[in-house]
Amino acid sequence: MKTRAAIHVEHGKPMVIDEIELPDPGDNFVIVKQFASGVCHSQLHQLHNPSQRVPIVIGHESTGVVTAVGRNVTHVKEGDHVMTTWLPRAAHDNYRDAEPTVVKFRGQEMRQGVFTSVFTWAEDVIVDSEYVVQMDKDVATDVTSIIGCAVMTGCGAAINTAKVRPGDSVAVFGVGGVGLCIVQACANLSANPIIVVDLADDKLEFAKQFGATIGINARNEDPVARIKELTGGGADFAFDAIGAKVTMEQILQCVRDGVFGYSEGGTAMLVGVPQTTAELQMSQIFRGAKSYRGTVGGTGRPDRDFPLYVRWYKEGKLPLDKLVSTRYTLNQINEAVADLEQGKIAGRAILTF
Repeated sequence: MKTRAAIHVEHGKPMVIDEIELPDPGDNFVIVKQFASGVCHSQLHQLHNPSQRVPIVIGHESTGVVTAVGRNVTHVKEGDHVMTTWLPRAAHDNYRDAEPTVVKFRGQEMRQGVFTSVFTWAEDVIVDSEYVVQMDKDVATDVTSIIGCAVMTGCGAAINTAKVRPGDSVAVFGVGGVGLCIVQACANLSANPIIVVDLADDKLEFAKQFGATIGINARNEDPVARIKELTGGGADFAFDAIGAKVTMEQILQCVRDGVFGYSEGGTAMLVGVPQTTAELQMSQIFRGAKSYRGTVGGTGRPDRDFPLYVRWYKEGKLPLDKLVSTRYTLNQINEAVADLEQGKIAGRAILTF
């Protein structure tokens, strides 16, 4: 079948809206007619990476309805509402490596890659069934499209990787879509205080709707010194949802030291995709008994975690209607990318089909 998609054809040029051709789902693939797709900072990294193979269709979180399934697919069927993601849906005995997705563009084969074989910036997609999770039909199909990456990564970083507990002090650097999910998950876990750091007052104020208790504008004051002051020596956990050199260094500096022979220090958690190297003072890790960790996709297990996030959404504990602040059509994809690059989007943007 043919479908319309946003295609990254040439580096430094806007994406084009054109038709691609999807193959038959074969044994293990699923074809999904899209409801909505997230617009993630990870796609900016792909668009600006000169080593990225082109042409390619990108995007890796969405919702849709299944229109065809492969012969071996049993956990979803035609007509099911589903969420797509870029991490395997479950660890199980019969887990297999995902197969590459190959579609055609202007008569030539176009092999997907980077984030497994998933792409979502298209009206219809074909995806290995390992990256598809069923969703109840009574759940909103637009705002839930960001569960497949932003929610999975941010909430998972707090729940699965850091294992935040009630009363833990938390600092979150960067309150875009992923950062706000970290904040909300920490609030649901009864962390206190929840300190957020960003460069814009409106974003800091916006974060309070998701459970942030204190905002620090890093343009106006030293966030490390302020966090230490607010927490009596340093936070239990500091999350970097940006991946910039300065923030990767600051999260280690602002977590508490351990007490020699008695307790371990705080944990710095790298959540955002790093785009550069960073300089860490090893003496802080050694003498302060601090930990520095990374997390990929919030150590997510979609089959296990996505139902929790949907339940939180239904119960008002994960206000996706607020988090999704901007909507675009497929024809507006280049505008969406530009707005994201320029910091015009509070929360998360989505494409709606």
